[in-house]
Amino acid sequence: MPATPNDLFARLDALGIAHATSSHRPVFTVEESADLKSSMPGGHTKNLFLKDKKGALFLLSALSDTQIDLNAVSKLIGAARFSFGNAELLMQHLGVTPGSVTLFALINDGEGKVRLILDEGLFAHDLVNFHPLSNDATTAVSPADMLKFARATGHEPIRLAFDAQGQPGLIERKP
Repeated sequence: MPATPNDLFARLDALGIAHATSSHRPVFTVEESADLKSSMPGGHTKNLFLKDKKGALFLLSALSDTQIDLNAVSKLIGAARFSFGNAELLMQHLGVTPGSVTLFALINDGEGKVRLILDEGLFAHDLVNFHPLSNDATTAVSPADMLKFARATGHEPIRLAFDAQGQPGLIERKP
């Protein structure tokens, strides 16, 4: 069974990660959530579940307004061409449904099948906001705690900086 939001909050607490959650109507896209963002401090995110042509899986977490050239990302990190992962793969590996994709879903990837890619822009904010495994709430954590959570789930991120045209530059890559 995939983790629930309460399981996630318990894990955050166990890791000593401060978090604040706001409930809201379900939102499925960055555009749908535009009005909600104005009342929540911090960087707001978009999270892309990707599969490359060789079957490798990736989760790209970025600021919601970051332009991303996925072809350039795949070339830079040595992945085959990206496509979006389907709902079945998403549920199988991250335990969430479309519209609820989130960095916090790494809690469900105990086998480490999903590689994490982080937008360096996330680290410019005091808080970053993600869905807590469902799209009817938003949970804020510090960027340092976001990284702490990812590493605690066994996911060392690939960190990329994106320019205004969406071209990525490698910041940090660890095996």
